[in-house]
Amino acid sequence: MSKRANGEGSIYKRESDGRYVGALSYEDPATGKNSRKVFYGKTRAEVRTRLREASDRLEEGRPVSDSKATVSQWLQHWAATTLAASDRKESTRSLYRTLAAKHLMPEPFGALRLDKLKPSDIEALVLRLRARTRQARAEDGGEVEVRALSDSTIRTTYTVLRSALDGAVRDGLLARNPAAVIRRPGVERTEARHLSPAEVRRLLSAAESSRYHSALVVIAATGIRRGECLALRWADVDFDAGILKVRGTLSRIGGKLTVTEPKTDRSRRVLPVSPVTAVLLTAQRKAQVAERLHAGSAWMDTGHVFTTESGQPVDPRNLYRVVQTAAARAGLKDVGVHSLRHSAATAMLEAGVNIKAVSDLLGHQSVSITGDIYGHTSDDSARAAISKLSDAMGF
Repeated sequence: MSKRANGEGSIYKRESDGRYVGALSYEDPATGKNSRKVFYGKTRAEVRTRLREASDRLEEGRPVSDSKATVSQWLQHWAATTLAASDRKESTRSLYRTLAAKHLMPEPFGALRLDKLKPSDIEALVLRLRARTRQARAEDGGEVEVRALSDSTIRTTYTVLRSALDGAVRDGLLARNPAAVIRRPGVERTEARHLSPAEVRRLLSAAESSRYHSALVVIAATGIRRGECLALRWADVDFDAGILKVRGTLSRIGGKLTVTEPKTDRSRRVLPVSPVTAVLLTAQRKAQVAERLHAGSAWMDTGHVFTTESGQPVDPRNLYRVVQTAAARAGLKDVGVHSLRHSAATAMLEAGVNIKAVSDLLGHQSVSITGDIYGHTSDDSARAAISKLSDAMGF
């Protein structure tokens, strides 16, 4: 049980500098040992208030005072212990370490002490992150400023900080988490960039000479994610049943290409493939067998459907480069690999496929996510809907 300070009798004025001093003796709840904490103030009332606050903290089971460690020091410790021991996916742990190192540890924020950290300091950090810009080349050859950090990156950075400070509270370094009392940064919902079926065909045609053309077709034909597509192994392909089993995702973690568990439980799914896609996969397998024979002992048997010339997994960035080159040839702007996934989803919805079925095929965690991302309707679909409504109503 903690001991309260002895009020007025425990406070005295120091002759050397005129400051008032008060001490609190207590039993440390973490170690069970007797401890002593000294407080200073310009007035007796100030010291008395600090003693009372410290005693109240002890009674509530909180640390008598917050740690003087800096935010950067604590984040390094948290990343090496709590984060490393968590059950988060390795890709998530890697992302959290990267965001902490880039946006939270550097000065001025990283130099703040935990015992001095206020909610307004965190709000100021969010504002600084939002204000960051970078120079980008404009079409006319000039330079324009664009946002360097997306809303989702800023939101995740906040999540990292809040999780780390939760750990500090748990370890008795902080009484309360200052990040918990501010609103989590919002993410503006934007409709996904998608291509029309004709534009998809133009893009794929422009990428036909690439060795990764087949991977892009599979993404466009199924709506599978890039990392999921590149994680596919031949064991995941059932030609007789005409299905693909999504059981992992490929990404670069710590400088190495690694297959991890799917993004969510609903991401682990079975996708039907069309006869045309099945023929393409058969051709892909035959081409890979030929490459394997040509490579001989240099071939690395990973079992992946899409590989490099030596059988190794494909870096997801390679698909991005192929799409960028193909988009330039096809005269398409603002196109990425995910544009093929978005285009597949939009095409299914506008063809009248039930949104629940589309959500299941995409591996979304909920139907509401599918609705938020693909909430747009083409002019043709809108006109068709009004026409059907008019026929039903008789006007």
